[in-house]
Amino acid sequence: MSKIWTALCATIIGLGLMWPALADAQSPGTVPIQTAEDIVLGKADAPVTIFEYASLTCPHCARFDKNILPQVKKEWLDTGKAKLIYRDFPLDGTALKASQIARCAPADRFYGFVDVLFAQQDVWGKPGQDPIPALQRIAKLGGISEERVKECLADDKLQSMIVSQAFQAEKQYGVQSTPTFFINGKKVVGEPNSYEEFAKALAAAAPKS
Repeated sequence: MSKIWTALCATIIGLGLMWPALADAQSPGTVPIQTAEDIVLGKADAPVTIFEYASLTCPHCARFDKNILPQVKKEWLDTGKAKLIYRDFPLDGTALKASQIARCAPADRFYGFVDVLFAQQDVWGKPGQDPIPALQRIAKLGGISEERVKECLADDKLQSMIVSQAFQAEKQYGVQSTPTFFINGKKVVGEPNSYEEFAKALAAAAPKS
């Protein structure tokens, strides 16, 4: 049993979640495809699709979000050359709670909220502390009320969707760590060393005219 599988099992058992169905949302295959549940950053018809599997408690994911993603947005997403689809792959119960709250933000503010959560990871994601008070403060600043946060955390359907998607990523697409990217179907594992390295992978996946 992989470490990721073990961690997800512990999350399910610890939070009392129902065991998820593995692959109801997508057709069988070895790479992810876009679904109605996905929130897209960039133009819908962009020729390059980037799937990012990340955990909100992952420091490597936070560094990618801070140091590389802004340039990717400027050079690829804003220009219509690529689009990004962020998918939750929570590595622990704290990340799952943060993911639930982020998914309750309005779609047009989702990616901004994810950016804030990564930027303030050290505030709400410290091991051994209750993340809820800090997450509630961050959510309030983002326009999500305390009552709405409580509703999101109690939403069993949302919990199951996030956990099921993570199980599917591990079992169907071989995701073993975060961040893991699929760029037009090509798997890229780990935090890129630089924007240039990531841009090279994007350029290699782009359709040739």
